[in-house]
Amino acid sequence: MKRSAFVKRLLALGAAVMLMISLAGCERYSSHYNATAFVHSNETNTAFMSFLKFDGRMVFKLKSSGEGDIGYTGSLKEGKATVYYDYGGTKSELFSLSGGENTESRGGYIEAGTVYIIVETDGRCLNGSFDFAME
Repeated sequence: MKRSAFVKRLLALGAAVMLMISLAGCERYSSHYNATAFVHSNETNTAFMSFLKFDGRMVFKLKSSGEGDIGYTGSLKEGKATVYYDYGGTKSELFSLSGGENTESRGGYIEAGTVYIIVETDGRCLNGSFDFAME
C-alpha cells in the first residue's frame, strides 16, 4: 500500500512539472521594467510606448507581411536608451538616444516574418516615447 501511494505522488509531481513546462513562455525575449505613467501598445505591425519614468527592457513582437523596413520615431528628455531589432535570430542595433535627443527615420531590412523590437535603457530614463511601424 505504501508503495502505491509513493508512485501516485511521483506521478502527480511529474504531471505538475510537465504542466509548468508546457505553460512556460517560449518567447526569445522578455520585458522587465520599473516604470511610472507608462502607456504602451503592441498590434500586429505597429507598437508604441510612452512614459514619465522607465528603467529596464520592453519587448514588442511585430509581424511583417512582406519586404520592407521599420519606421520609427523616438524622443527622450533624460537618460540613455538603445533600441534593437531581431529578425531571423540576429539582434542588431536600430538606434540609440540620449537625453534631449529626438529621431525619426527608417531602418532594418525585413522580409515576411516575426520581428522583435527591444527597447533597453541604461538606467532611469525620463519623459520618453517610441513608435514603431513595419513599412
